[in-house]
Amino acid sequence: MRRVLIAALIAVPTAAAAEQIGEVSTVFKLLGANHKIVVEAFDDPKVEGVSCFLSRAKTGGIRGSLGLAEDTSDASIDCRQVGPVKYLDELEAGEQVFRQRTSILFKKLQVVRFYDPARNALVYLTYSDRVIEGSPKNSISAVVVEPWGAEGTLPEPPAYDD
Repeated sequence: MRRVLIAALIAVPTAAAAEQIGEVSTVFKLLGANHKIVVEAFDDPKVEGVSCFLSRAKTGGIRGSLGLAEDTSDASIDCRQVGPVKYLDELEAGEQVFRQRTSILFKKLQVVRFYDPARNALVYLTYSDRVIEGSPKNSISAVVVEPWGAEGTLPEPPAYDD
């Protein structure tokens, strides 16, 4: 049992690349941390010039303070072009670009990326899932790749595996 627990924790790493931008308390808890909404930012690891901003619920209380509580599946995402776009590698349909654990075991918040060649857009989807059952709560954001700065040219479309 102990090996299974350790393997499960290793298989779902937290997103070290996310930077917390801020937080607001939503429910006061007498003992432990308050329930919060946390705002984080991360850069797409394969698309230079695109950053995503994610808001998500974080459970407080004693269990939340100890990392034992399960966060709700509520999350929202907004991604933007923040500089000239450069594709660093081939993109895959539904490729995971962000993952964060939202309970001690088995539940995680994910962000996946799709490319829409007809509109030259990157589409980011956030959702929550468990080992057995996920949540239908989701949010999307689309980044239409535009020319940037004095260059004024679009990057070559990425190699894309449907």
